[in-house]
Amino acid sequence: MDGKSCCAPAGPGLALPETRLAPALARRASDALKSEIAAGLIALKGGFFDMGAAKGRYPDDMDSPRRRVFVSPFRLGRTVVTNRQWAAFAAESGYRSVAEREGWSFVFHLFLEDPLGYVEHPPQTPWWRAVAGANWAAPEGPGSDWREKPDHPAVHLSWFDAAAMAEYLGLTLPTEAEWEFAARGGLKQARFPWGNELVPASGHRHNTWQGEFPRLNSAEDGFIGTCPADHFPPNAYGFHNLTGNVWEWTATKFGPLPQGDGKLPPRDPQGPADGPGYVIRGGSYLCHVSYCERYQVHSRTHNTPDSSTGHMGMRLAG
Repeated sequence: MDGKSCCAPAGPGLALPETRLAPALARRASDALKSEIAAGLIALKGGFFDMGAAKGRYPDDMDSPRRRVFVSPFRLGRTVVTNRQWAAFAAESGYRSVAEREGWSFVFHLFLEDPLGYVEHPPQTPWWRAVAGANWAAPEGPGSDWREKPDHPAVHLSWFDAAAMAEYLGLTLPTEAEWEFAARGGLKQARFPWGNELVPASGHRHNTWQGEFPRLNSAEDGFIGTCPADHFPPNAYGFHNLTGNVWEWTATKFGPLPQGDGKLPPRDPQGPADGPGYVIRGGSYLCHVSYCERYQVHSRTHNTPDSSTGHMGMRLAG
């Protein structure tokens, strides 16, 4: 198993423009919502850092070798967008997510009362089931409700959805380089936001899979699905759960890591002009060393902008 398709199953491959903004989004965001979101943004001074890994596990990820990169000052959300925050945005703007419009999304099989009742799944990944009615408001399909987990990450969000919320608030999604700069928390060449040990002596520091994937999650970290967006301790920069919990969309299209001109490191790299999809970062509660070890600060993969799953979320930047 190469660990690629199992991480983030692609959506239906719709021929869509790179925006799904609803007409209602022509309205301006309220001062209350803008203030709440702005209060959760952490300002970083930027600077030079070593991006990528010395040697990546998955060659197709193109996450190695390391290279020196510079990022300018920016702000990034202390946590991913929560269910409560997305609900406030949706109610105020009138925006409907891609999963709501298309009428379905992918749900992990263990969260379904009768997985065999959902026969459609991506090739070679039967643990993902296409569930009619699954979306951010009903994350495990009909009968589930985001209100049961208001402080958990909003999921089933496509890149189009993430970009819509960012635009509505006058913000952006982080570039891939900004995301990794923040995730590293000032540590040099560490694997995780806190250091190099997957589980340090102090205990679990992020929400990933323990047990035998995809049949048994022992929940040694306390969770089978998502955890609250700020549950585990923050890194040195103050950010929670930049690895594990949910995949996070970036503004960067997938391609090789940024290259310098041979004299100076790349400055504020934006990524290629085109690519097979957008970079997603951080891994999720489904990541496990046996099949998808992408829960490290350098880990990367990508997905199409219309794709949504029960482990895909977003973090705002500005």
